Formats: sequence, structure tokens, C-alpha cells
Amino acid sequence: MTATHTESEMTFGEAINDALDIALGSDPTVFLLGEDIADPPGGVVRLTQGLSTKYGTHRVRATPISEQAIAGAAIGAALGGLRPVAEIMLMDFMTLVMDQLINHAAKHRYMSGGTSHLPLTVRTRIGHRRGAQHSSSYEAWFMHAPGIKVCAPATAQDAKGLLLSCIADDDPCLFLEPTPMVRSRRRSQVPAGDYRVPIGQAAVPVAGTDVSIISYGQMTPAALDAAATLANEGISAEVVDLRSLVPLDHHTVLTSVAKTRRAVVTHAAARFAGPGAEISAMIHEELFGQLERPVRRVASAFTPVPFAESLAQIHAPDASTIAESVREVMT
Repeated sequence: MTATHTESEMTFGEAINDALDIALGSDPTVFLLGEDIADPPGGVVRLTQGLSTKYGTHRVRATPISEQAIAGAAIGAALGGLRPVAEIMLMDFMTLVMDQLINHAAKHRYMSGGTSHLPLTVRTRIGHRRGAQHSSSYEAWFMHAPGIKVCAPATAQDAKGLLLSCIADDDPCLFLEPTPMVRSRRRSQVPAGDYRVPIGQAAVPVAGTDVSIISYGQMTPAALDAAATLANEGISAEVVDLRSLVPLDHHTVLTSVAKTRRAVVTHAAARFAGPGAEISAMIHEELFGQLERPVRRVASAFTPVPFAESLAQIHAPDASTIAESVREVMT
């Protein structure tokens, strides 16, 4: 965290816009590219609204509807000394750019013997909005690719601080923007100016002694709601907000679980082979003899995200399912 800042109220989306504004204004090598990001409309959910008007379309570039072209141009620009911030509208469409991101961007520093870097940030929206092709959470795929950092903020403050850290990083970063939070009009205090959150440092928004609830991104508010419900039942739940999936803050997670001796890991991605599987394995390997109960995972069903409201409600976890899993590990 940087020095003391004044604060102002912002939505999650406004915090992202503010971070992009600061990055463009402070570094002439930063530029944005993506579908429909120029004014109007300034992005399909208005996250880049006003930026092309302020900085010009040569720095806020609307592209054709071609994710492969966006990724290829961004990687080439990064190799040429610029700091591109590429928007891939939805994480479902990240499947179209995985070859370039994983086989070229992520491996570049390693294959150059550390002599060359590739300062690329890729922003994409993630999570449940209903519908199989617009709502997926594939972050585990990118966690498995060495060479790319993966950030998943849960608050407006962390969205701004992590995005600015990603843009300043000399290696590829994937920045995940949870769709429910991007669309939310809820406001919270966000530091003004060039505010940074270190990549790879988890937060503990609620301390507790009985159980650790480990989450990130869109499930962190549900984890906090579950912790509040459990507190009324006499269960003290500690909430760990990972903020970054790669690098993963092993120390904060293990310190928390060593104290509480119980853990529930929750995320919006599918439970099978999801990020929680890696986190659970790490906890079991390091703290097996200290655990009161096996680690529980609370995550989405192993199906595409349904469109029907009745199915969508039971597909993903919520505060009630997290709380119920905590009650089970407390018995």
C-alpha cells in the first residue's frame, strides 16, 4: 500500500475507470484496446467511458470483434515497449486467446532467460449473469499456466489498487472483474490518486477464531454475509479475501487456518478442479495434523451456467450454502 490518500465514494466500475484514467495520465506508454471501449459508449458496461474523449482514440482504441486480434496486437505492443491494457469482454471469450497468452505472453520472460519482459494487462469480466456463453469462471485454467499473474478483487478499493499494480507490472497480468460487482451501484470509500495494492497479498476483512472462510472476487461478499450470520449463532468465522490467485498468499491462508483449524473455501467457478482444489490441497499438505475437520469446498455445479432463473439460483453458492458448510465443519 502506498502513502496516505484522501478518499472518495465510488462504485466498483468507477474505481476501474479511475485506475485506467490515472494510468493513462501518468504513463504515455499505457494504452487501452478492446471492443467498443471508445466513446460512445465507452465500453458495454461503461468502464472506459470518457477516456477516449480525454486521451484520444490513439490511446483508447476500439477494435474489431476479434479477440485474437486484440491479444496479438497487445502482445506485440508490449514487446515493442508499450504497456497495453487489453479488454476481452467476457471470460468465455478468453478461450479464443489462450494460445497467444499462454504460449507466447506467459512464457516470454522464461524463454528469454529473464532478459526480456512483456508488460501486458488483460481485463475480462467473470462470473454469473446467466447464460452458458457469457458467465463462465475459468480462472483455474490460467492459474495453471506459469508466467501470468491472476488478480481477482472483491472491493472497489482493491479493484483500483490491483489494476494499477497490474498495469505497472513488467509481466503479463490477468485482471478479473466480477460481473455482479461491475454492474452494482453500491458505493464505498476508495483512495484517491495513484493507489496500489500489492499483487499476491491477501486481506483479512473479518478476524475470527473458529473457522476460516477463504474466498475471492464475487464470492467474498457472500462469505462476509455468512460470517455475519454465523456470528449471531456464536461461531467466530475469519474471512480471508485472496485478492490474487497467482501469486497465491500461502502465508496468510495457512496462518489463518493454523489458528482456526477449520476451513471452508468458496468460489463461483466449478467445484471440480477449481481453484479451491489447489487451496484445499495446500492446507491439507501443510496443516494435516492440526485440522479438526477436512477442508470443505463450496462452489458451483459442474455444468455450464444455466439461463433459467430457477436453475441459476441453485447452480452457484451463496451466503446460506457457505454458512451451512461452516456449521457442518463445526460439528
